[in-house]
Amino acid sequence: MSENVYSPTPEFSSRAHVPSMDAYRALYEQAKEDPERFWGELAEKELFWFEKWKHVFEWNPPFVKWFAGGVTNACYNCVDRHLTTARKNKVAILWEGEPGDQRMISYQELHRLVSRFANALKERGLKKGDRAIIYMPMVPEAAVAMLACARLGITHSVVFGGFSAEALKARIQDLEAAVVITADGGWRRGKEVRLKDAVDQSLADCPTIHSVVVLKRTGSNVNMQAGRDCWWHELEANLSEVCPAEPLDSEHPLYVLYTSGTTGKPKGILHTTGGYLLQATMTMKWVFDLREEDTYWCTADIGWVTGHSYIVYGPLAAGATTVMYEGAPDFPAFDRFWRIVEKFKVNIFYTSPTAIRALLRQGEQWPKMHDLTSLRLLGSVGEPINPAAWEWYHRVIGGGRCPIVDTWWQTETGAILIAPMPGAVPLKPGSGTLPMPGVLPEIVDLAGKPVEDGKEGFLILRRPWPSMLRNIWGDPKRYEEQYWGRVEGVYFTGDAARKDKDGYYWVLGRVDDVMNVSGHRLSTMEIESALVRHPAVAEAAVVGKPHEITGQAVCCFVTLKKGDFDHDKLGLELRHWVGKEIGAFARPEEIRFTEALPKTRSGKIMRRLLREIVTSHTVSGDVTTLEDMGVITRLASQHDDD
Repeated sequence: MSENVYSPTPEFSSRAHVPSMDAYRALYEQAKEDPERFWGELAEKELFWFEKWKHVFEWNPPFVKWFAGGVTNACYNCVDRHLTTARKNKVAILWEGEPGDQRMISYQELHRLVSRFANALKERGLKKGDRAIIYMPMVPEAAVAMLACARLGITHSVVFGGFSAEALKARIQDLEAAVVITADGGWRRGKEVRLKDAVDQSLADCPTIHSVVVLKRTGSNVNMQAGRDCWWHELEANLSEVCPAEPLDSEHPLYVLYTSGTTGKPKGILHTTGGYLLQATMTMKWVFDLREEDTYWCTADIGWVTGHSYIVYGPLAAGATTVMYEGAPDFPAFDRFWRIVEKFKVNIFYTSPTAIRALLRQGEQWPKMHDLTSLRLLGSVGEPINPAAWEWYHRVIGGGRCPIVDTWWQTETGAILIAPMPGAVPLKPGSGTLPMPGVLPEIVDLAGKPVEDGKEGFLILRRPWPSMLRNIWGDPKRYEEQYWGRVEGVYFTGDAARKDKDGYYWVLGRVDDVMNVSGHRLSTMEIESALVRHPAVAEAAVVGKPHEITGQAVCCFVTLKKGDFDHDKLGLELRHWVGKEIGAFARPEEIRFTEALPKTRSGKIMRRLLREIVTSHTVSGDVTTLEDMGVITRLASQHDDD
């Protein structure tokens, strides 16, 4: 645990939405004491409603409705309402393609693009209540497709463009979608990712699909099936740019986003409209301290929840300029992120610990080639960030002057739930700090009893929040069991955490990322943090492997920074290092050096697969989210060689 504490500067606090700890506490108390009034006033002030709601929320555990009876539209809130203000000519989406092409789309222009494409969907017979799959590269039309669906009340499910045809098929079938919106391809590390080919492969067993709309992005030859497939530009040619937004119930399903389950069947997480949009909008202000003049960049892909909430819906509802980038952070060189920050004078930069560690590994010379002084706030998302990476991010990228908002949330929570308000909350590297207003977390044992401060337990949430998942698509029983059945009557996050004496939350990773070695409960996150504090280590993943004496033994997979290392000698040194940093009981039994770790396409380390390798020497679980299957193959064969 880092000893350093970084307090907000008076200059930052003086302009912040929430300027002090007193202001934070007052907000938090209001939401806790009278949630109906708190959220009701915010909904009235921050969102547009065709008709006001009858009840702020109706809670029939584990099901909830927010702003029940209210009528609104997410697209109207993200686009139309800005057109009567000075924002109409403000840049809504600032986009760069991997080859270097660029577009600046104003709110007024976005309105025209979305309305015209919504009319194109109507041309294909799509209507409120239908479902659409969006399988696209990171181009502005991906956001246009999401907003056009939201405009008409078509529930969308974005499938990350790196997913295989098999993974796409499973999602189309589960959702019983009527349309796939895709592109010929996209660019990734200089190569074309051929999306339409994958769509064609997936549709053999998908009878519900009657239309495929294809955007021309790369210009390569693709197969077009007459009657079913149509080009985006041909479909919308000569269509009107007037398309009224459909008035929708606050609880109308906005989107379903699939997360991979350990069982192999993906779970469709359902998010609805009013509550989701309100919390996404408020966290833009509370967490990112958004100002009218900011250029804001979240580096995620829209295929993940981070892209939904913090590239499209949150930023646009808040009237921001949101940056989208199509390609990889290291193409054509390791400074691509910093080149874009400098070029667009980005003020707020939100990325993953994985990206930070990968760029840290390449050294400081890359960011130092660029002027990053436009940055005033940095963010981290996806998994807990270890203190060493936090300190590097703060010093090298933020120049020691930018607060870092380390955000904890999930696909299921819809929006950020634990994070610092940067003008108010002193920061501790590695801690998500304090909960957002209206969020009541607690750390408990499996019986649901609160554990002492400083002790590790399960992170739960005591009360529903507006952006909460409403269900698992088509599987309410799984929803109840998985999220509300583990500890009676509360939302079980599946994360281990502890709370320190200052009330700060330290999320330690998934519950299954906790090992029991000779009766000691050890967090993989804690050992990983200790390893990456060693000057030679870039990244580490830790899992427990069966041990006949201690129950479990600590096995570490380690990638190194550039350099020439004696692996035997360094392995010994790292074992002693962990013993010194945490205690002899945490000393790893085994250190394996590897060129790369298995990661999902959103950058999370798949420790579950590493656990399979060290326990059964095979991989049998769901690997549809894995970015590079070769990593697992090499690690498994490495074991066979031992």
